Amino acid sequence: MNIFGVGLPEVTVILVLALLIFGPKKLPELGKQLGKTLKSLKKASNEFQNEIDQVINEEDKKESLKSIESNQTNEINQEKIDTENKNFSNKENSNN
Repeated sequence: MNIFGVGLPEVTVILVLALLIFGPKKLPELGKQLGKTLKSLKKASNEFQNEIDQVINEEDKKESLKSIESNQTNEINQEKIDTENKNFSNKENSNN
């Protein structure tokens, strides 16, 4: 068992010291409070991660839309060029 780089002997020493300092009556209350604190920290961490994911997803969507718009613009420009080339070819053929 290795929690945050603290092995079983270290955890045992910490628990014995906590029992001696706070006493058997206060120790369960401290454990309960520690659990609530860890739960709230985990919840805050998850919310923060979700916000970061949302921002990243919004950026990806914006980039995708820009890419689609750019592709559409390129297609329209290519169609114009093709049309101009056909018109030029038709004019050359009619002049010959």
